[in-house]
Amino acid sequence: MKQSIDFLPERKQRDLRELVALVRKEIKDVVMVILYGSYAKNTYVECDERHDFGVKTFYISDYDILIVTKKRLGGKESTIESRIRAEFLETKNNPEFYTRPQFINESIKGLNNALSEGHYFYVDILTQGVVLYDSGEYQLATPRELNFCEIEKKAQKYYDKKFASATDFLFHTKVAYDRKTYPMTSFMLHQATEYFIKTIPLVFALYGYKEHDLEFLIEKCKIYTMELAKVFPRDTPEEKRLFELLRSAYVEARYNDDFIVTKEDIDALLPKVERLRDIVEKVCTAQIGYYSSKKAG
Repeated sequence: MKQSIDFLPERKQRDLRELVALVRKEIKDVVMVILYGSYAKNTYVECDERHDFGVKTFYISDYDILIVTKKRLGGKESTIESRIRAEFLETKNNPEFYTRPQFINESIKGLNNALSEGHYFYVDILTQGVVLYDSGEYQLATPRELNFCEIEKKAQKYYDKKFASATDFLFHTKVAYDRKTYPMTSFMLHQATEYFIKTIPLVFALYGYKEHDLEFLIEKCKIYTMELAKVFPRDTPEEKRLFELLRSAYVEARYNDDFIVTKEDIDALLPKVERLRDIVEKVCTAQIGYYSSKKAG
């Protein structure tokens, strides 16, 4: 791994030093902080405005950061990440368009096991990443040579299982819709959305998330594809309302008798999720094809 971020502009270096300080303040047993993704590779995008099918979307590369701890943070990960991000952005001008940090967490034992087993995602981080902080307490394992035959097999298995589950939820969405049980329809639609999105990191990184929050999951997928921005734009109050309705349906549709979902809401959301399905199928099959080509080489 590289040891310096001198190749980045000074303001980016300041951001990353600030983030390391915030991580160390929030997480007492952090042993390494590693920058990976587009900023580590110096291929980042500051702000790219696009118009796809009449929809305006913005893409801004994130600071993708691996936090290595003595023990995994588990269920605390999303809460800690939210606190760090909020504190980081609160002093920034126009924070909506400021580079956001995205974190993943792994224990030092889990990371070293993954490297020893030739885990594609972590070996790539070791190859392309930059060390931002190292406590010096631990050494990283020597990575096993990548086995693309094995990677393709795992990715295909994950894809087949998760994508099929998402498709099943979409089927049951339409069953609930025909019965006019719209709150339950929204729950099934949430589940279909969640499972479609979760398919992406399973294929690209062989890494699965347990969280149900759609915003969290979409943010985690930005490193793999920009196309999810086309599905749920939030540039208008109505777009924001529809996304929040879908996002909250995981809990509200099951436990809140006063949760209101109309036929018109479902009619607006269903085509978005069907588009999500098509995007996930396209990008994931392309990535599995990439593994196959590397195997053949």
